[in-house]
Amino acid sequence: MVAALPPLLADPWLAAAALWAGAGLDRALGEPRRGHPLVAFGRWAAALEAAFARLGRTRLSGSLAWIAAVLPWVGLALWLRGLGPISALLVDGSLLYFALGGRSLAEHAQAVATPLAAADLKGARQRVSWMVSRETAELDAEGVARAATESVLENGNDAVFGALFWFLVAGGPGALAFRLANTLDAMWGYRTPAYRAFGWAAARADDVANWLPARLTALTYALLGRTRQALRCWHIQAPAWDSPNAGPVMAAGAGALGVRLGGAARYHGEVTTRPALGEGRAPDVAAITAAISLVGRGQTLWLLLATFAAVALGVAGA
Repeated sequence: MVAALPPLLADPWLAAAALWAGAGLDRALGEPRRGHPLVAFGRWAAALEAAFARLGRTRLSGSLAWIAAVLPWVGLALWLRGLGPISALLVDGSLLYFALGGRSLAEHAQAVATPLAAADLKGARQRVSWMVSRETAELDAEGVARAATESVLENGNDAVFGALFWFLVAGGPGALAFRLANTLDAMWGYRTPAYRAFGWAAARADDVANWLPARLTALTYALLGRTRQALRCWHIQAPAWDSPNAGPVMAAGAGALGVRLGGAARYHGEVTTRPALGEGRAPDVAAITAAISLVGRGQTLWLLLATFAAVALGVAGA
């Protein structure tokens, strides 16, 4: 995921143009309704899993499968990007659009908030089940709001800030590698007998790729919300969370919004008691919409800061 020179340093004007092109396409179009590239990638990954699992479901076979799944596409993107400035602009803009999911995240969350606000608990439960892996059939209104708010905060890193970070580090190929690594973690990174060894590489790669972006996401949430409270929750609560990256993001996000998240959730028929996140009021419809706004404002901040840096570097190098 490391380019020889970050795009902002190599060609700041091209980087800024590609940044706004990718973000603009995501804002205008959202994720493709049909023929999403990740569907094809999922089939590719499933075929590779079946092939490499014949060697045994070990860390080695899982690592080789991860390499075979990701590196050919990143290599192709690097080659296309190197064909010239126009090609670089098209590749970077297109791949950032592919990697970003800001509009889709907001739409999914709003689709939960709308029926919940109308007291349509059944509809809200159905919609939130599309966002989270926990069981939702028996959630009350507060439970639905909690699940949706947590999903928006956590996926703000995966769908927005992580993709932007790796784009700024390594252009379109960096954003592509991040999105594919995140997808493979979702497919293989489970702590089940079938995936504990085979999915080890996918889980570790995602942890490494997300380590710095997650902390920048947490800092973004803190700066745009209740800053002191967010930083305090991050410091105190994040270490208790089982994910080294989701903990800081969700604790800081909950603190920034002034809501109480975490607690009990049912997964695969078993209730899991999760550490507390944030402090303040119980989550409700307003918490969902506030989380959507927080991610949106954070994305705007990142785009403006990156653009300012590009202009400064471009003028200095002129």
